[in-house]
Amino acid sequence: MDGFQAYGAGKTGGAFDPLTFIRQPQTVVRILCWLFSIVVLGCVANEGYLNRPDEVEEFCIFNRNQNACSYAVAMGTLCFLCSTGFLALDIYFPQISGVKDRKKAVMADIAVSAFWSLLWFVGFCFLANQWQVSKEEDNPLQEGVTAARAAIVFSFFSVFTWALQCLLAIHRFKLGADSVTFNQDYIDPTQQEAPQEALPTEEWMDGA
Repeated sequence: MDGFQAYGAGKTGGAFDPLTFIRQPQTVVRILCWLFSIVVLGCVANEGYLNRPDEVEEFCIFNRNQNACSYAVAMGTLCFLCSTGFLALDIYFPQISGVKDRKKAVMADIAVSAFWSLLWFVGFCFLANQWQVSKEEDNPLQEGVTAARAAIVFSFFSVFTWALQCLLAIHRFKLGADSVTFNQDYIDPTQQEAPQEALPTEEWMDGA
């Protein structure tokens, strides 16, 4: 069963090849999701909060809405951790021997990717709306403007990267459904032994 494949990976026991792993489409997209989450998190956490001389507390650059900044920071942090976890799972995936366990991992990838794509869409709409209605007098020096716009842009990009990751996971799921079988070259040993076992009977009948 040298051609055995289950959900996009071969039999367990093979050596890990970093170059092959990096070149996989799902790995490339996963790394992009990871990087985009870092950009959004870094932009909002570092430059998303402003303060004025006449105010004690800092306020969010997105229309003074603390929920907008909190949402972006939470999204960036959780998405970073989630992407890291699934990257580790992708590395370990070929070592999963159970077909059912592989199926569960791919189904989890589909569900999580679709969920994150939806959350990033909501986040993009939320940040873009709050940025549009922000008042110029709240930020006369235009501090953090570039970072705020970058957070919005990469939130938009994250919608498509996670959606693409979901489609790749669906493709792996369809491959798994078709490939968890014996290949055409495989011959059942019992079928090879059956004619040999019948030979003594035929010789006995000829002798009779």
